Amino acid sequence: MTVAELINEEMSSLYDAKQSENLSRFFKTGKGQYGEGDKFLGIKVPFTRSVVKKYSKVVSLEDIENLLASPWHEIRLAGFLLLLQLYKRSLKEKDTKKTINLVDFYLANIDKGNNWDMVDLVSEFILGDWILRNPGNEKILINLAGMQGYLWHQRVAIVSTHLLIKAGKFETTFQIAEKFLTHPHDLIHKATGWMLREVGKRGGRQELITFLEKYKSDMPRTMLRYAIEKFSEEERKYFMRK
Repeated sequence: MTVAELINEEMSSLYDAKQSENLSRFFKTGKGQYGEGDKFLGIKVPFTRSVVKKYSKVVSLEDIENLLASPWHEIRLAGFLLLLQLYKRSLKEKDTKKTINLVDFYLANIDKGNNWDMVDLVSEFILGDWILRNPGNEKILINLAGMQGYLWHQRVAIVSTHLLIKAGKFETTFQIAEKFLTHPHDLIHKATGWMLREVGKRGGRQELITFLEKYKSDMPRTMLRYAIEKFSEEERKYFMRK
């Protein structure tokens, strides 16, 4: 059996109908919701991570491709987490060609990570990390942000800036946030507000205030509330006034 087949068998054997139903509601899989049609085995993330740890040294990119083709949410998540392990290994081995191939593979398979957890647990540590190591490639994120109608590509764009923010690089976050001021989806509002809040926490408070002063009247309320969450009550009241 291939590694992908072993993982599929191991994870599928733990199907839990009740937990599957709970997760389906939590991740909004109903008709017209952002996770419409997704299927859950009912496996919790710590077990998925244990599977990843078990197979991380023997998995191949072909195995990961097979895992990402699964109809089961948790198996696709395992695939993305294993891809992250391959990426980290390529960095340790200083195999630049392999690293670039893995980044390209991730970009080509973003649509398989069609829920916020598969974006948030992986994107910054692959795409964000690669861009941080290779300045000048921030346009990749700008291009993803501009893909109207591709919700997960756009969430990858903003969440991937998290590692840049931690390094004190805020410009790309602000560029993308400006693009998303008129975005229709709550998931983008939340992610963008989250990243703006991180800017404020990571030494960019004055830059954040300047951005908010300029756009506070145009920002979706959810985005603004997330962005000012760490401000004082008085400051929050000020910015929430239109």
